[in-house]
Order: sequence, then structure tokens, then C-alpha cells
Amino acid sequence: MSTTRQQRLNRIASMCGLAALATMAVSAGASPVLADDSIDTGYFGGIAIMGYDPVAYFTDGRAVKGNEKYSYDWLGTPWHFANRKHQEMFASEPIKYAPQYGGYCAAEVVGGSVTVNIDPEAFKIIDGKLYLIYDKTHADTFAAHADDLVPKASANWPKVVADLQQDQFH
Repeated sequence: MSTTRQQRLNRIASMCGLAALATMAVSAGASPVLADDSIDTGYFGGIAIMGYDPVAYFTDGRAVKGNEKYSYDWLGTPWHFANRKHQEMFASEPIKYAPQYGGYCAAEVVGGSVTVNIDPEAFKIIDGKLYLIYDKTHADTFAAHADDLVPKASANWPKVVADLQQDQFH
């Protein structure tokens, strides 16, 4: 990892009160959320997870559209929330609420790519982590086979990130 990228992760983590976690993640090869600052913003729009509130998946058990009035910038990307409380909850513990694999479709990451967009309504919380998928049927399948699919997606994530970064420069 380049010094500049490591410094950026440490700076972002420090702003969120996560310096120790960022240092451990960088040393260990990084977790799926910290592996890169590539966040899925959909094909157009530039807002993380298409403007949906990541905290609501945990607190309300459903997808809730956020409001730009309650916006928070994390990893260089704006995130929207349904209310100030959710915004504050995310700001204090973004890794707890951020979707795995930058909010890209977890089922696609299993296959080593991110060619389709997510459906914010198609999600699963597995072992306290949020996974977004491209449709509800595949979200159910992903959850049913999570013991096999999550490790595969996590193993593929570094390659997917490298491909995303390479695409940015072409």
C-alpha cells in the first residue's frame, strides 16, 4: 500500500476515532470496508449506496432513503441519512454501519467483479454486517449460503478493488 493511501486511511480513521483499527487493518491487509475508498455510488449520482441510509438497515430492518440534509462525508463520498440521529450514529462508528465491499453487490464480488448495480431493497445483515445485492432473490440465496460465499467475496475483494482503481486511470 502506498504511503499516501495509508496516510489517507489513517487520517480518515482518526477523524472517525478509528486510528487503531485503521492501523491494524492496514497491517493485516485491510477489512472489506477499509480495503479501499472505492464506494458504490451507482451509475449516476455520486452518493454512497444510492442515497439510502446505511444505519436504517440495522435500526429499522429495511431500506430507507436518506435525505441530503443529513449528509456525512466518509472516505471521500457523501452518505445520506433519514435523520440526525442516524447521521450521528454513523459518524461515530462508520465501519459498524457501512456495507461490506464498499456497497457493491456482494454476490458480484463473489464472482470477482462488480458489473451490476445494487438494489438498495435487496440486503442482508449477516453476523452484524450489511451486504447489498442486486435483487431480493439473490439476497436470499446469498444469505442461505453465506458461510461459503462471504469468505469467497472477501478473498476476491482486493482484486475487485484493484480492477476498480485501474478502471479509474483508463
